[in-house]
Amino acid sequence: MKLTENFNLSEFQCKCGCEMPAFVKENIQELALNLQMLRDIVGALNLTNAYRCKEHNLAVGGSVKSQHLVGKAADIQSIGAEPSEIANITEVLMDAKKLKAGGIGRYNTFTHIDIRGSVARWDKTSNK
Repeated sequence: MKLTENFNLSEFQCKCGCEMPAFVKENIQELALNLQMLRDIVGALNLTNAYRCKEHNLAVGGSVKSQHLVGKAADIQSIGAEPSEIANITEVLMDAKKLKAGGIGRYNTFTHIDIRGSVARWDKTSNK
């Protein structure tokens, strides 16, 4: 199912293959619209993680309060931009209210972006 010009629902599915609940699909639609704005700037985005069911989230060591559990988060990579660049661009877009307020997690190999509705920032890079 096509969500935006460049994102399909299948990209947001839990890696375990379980069925996505209806309320999660609604959140995923909003997340996809926000990520599309980012994609239009940086180019193709690879979603390494998006929705995670409780079991899969536990298996990968995710937080019990993870935004992935409700379909409001994605971990992304881009061929055209480093994770730090994606985080910086996302910060500017959120500050300008072009993206919904949310979390930005900085990691060495990916950037976590979520649309929780409030500001959250963390840095798990080895370059801190």
